[in-house]
Amino acid sequence: MPRKLFYARPTSFSRRSKLLIFCLLIGLSGFILGFIVISRQNSGYKCEYNKPLSVSVTWDRSASSSGGVVSDEGKKRYKVMGFVGIQTGFGSAGRRQALRKTWFPSDHGGLQRLEESTGLVFRFVIGRTSNKVKMSELKKEVAEYDDFLLLDIEEEYSKLPYKTLAFFKSAYALYDSDFYVKADDDIYLRPDRLSLLLAKERPHSQTYIGCMKNGPVFTDPKLKWYEPLSHLLGKEYFIHAYGPIYALSADVVASLVALRNNSFRMFSNEDVTIGSWMLAMNVNHEDNRQLCEPECTPSSIAVWDIPKCSVATDPHTASSGIAQFSLSYTTSPMKELSKRRCKQNVGKEAKMLKDGVEEVAER
Repeated sequence: MPRKLFYARPTSFSRRSKLLIFCLLIGLSGFILGFIVISRQNSGYKCEYNKPLSVSVTWDRSASSSGGVVSDEGKKRYKVMGFVGIQTGFGSAGRRQALRKTWFPSDHGGLQRLEESTGLVFRFVIGRTSNKVKMSELKKEVAEYDDFLLLDIEEEYSKLPYKTLAFFKSAYALYDSDFYVKADDDIYLRPDRLSLLLAKERPHSQTYIGCMKNGPVFTDPKLKWYEPLSHLLGKEYFIHAYGPIYALSADVVASLVALRNNSFRMFSNEDVTIGSWMLAMNVNHEDNRQLCEPECTPSSIAVWDIPKCSVATDPHTASSGIAQFSLSYTTSPMKELSKRRCKQNVGKEAKMLKDGVEEVAER
């Protein structure tokens, strides 16, 4: 009987093995790549712009494309929708703490999440002082909260117009923003609603947003808002936005940056000064009363007390570090919001406001 010969036929085992090894390598590569991406996100790679920067502002007479503004770190401009500078002073530590207990996150992670969700960057803006004790206290606060924009300009109430110009030029040098918002440290702000306001489509590239007003020019030196240059203004001010909060579009700020510092007319009052510059430019005055609500409402963006008349006083040296805004009362806007208004209808954040505000004189 003839022997049967058996020939080994190639099996698919080796092919399957190679395929499994190949898939395993792809999976391992994907895992490593994912780990690297997550590590970079956790290390702050995603939102590097959130790091506060010290800014040096030089008030010289030379024509410069940067307007005399030099960043200490010289980094690229980061793209954001809006930069919100909360103007503050050395006597306003209590106000800053009040804000950190309400709408302004006190931790770096919370601030980063707020900025990512709204497209807005928030920083306290302050200058310098020759008082070493105050500067030392500020350095400790900066180290603890990491939420400041530091300007190399003297912090003085009588020089607020200079500080405001320095702020806009510095913010522009650091951030490529659609809008630059100036706000005071004694207002209650809704960042989410402010974000929606700034995100609206507008036909004008040069826009000036705020609560617009006009009124009599103060000629009495005893009054807080006395204007030494009143002879240039007449009896009534031109239309301009209230000082506690307003916004300038990128094109407007770019025009300010392009001018030399000594070419600006500086009036005594900061809001009037900004308003006068806007008159010289082809800007659209956008009046929005949601930025100056006297009470918390479902539509209010910023809540604060509109002053009616005032005595001469420095808000950084007044009792409790809060300005006396009216002849008829001395209670601060922040105290009024916590005691009488915001507790009614804005929920958890507004209720927290009461705990963060210093005690001042009752009405």
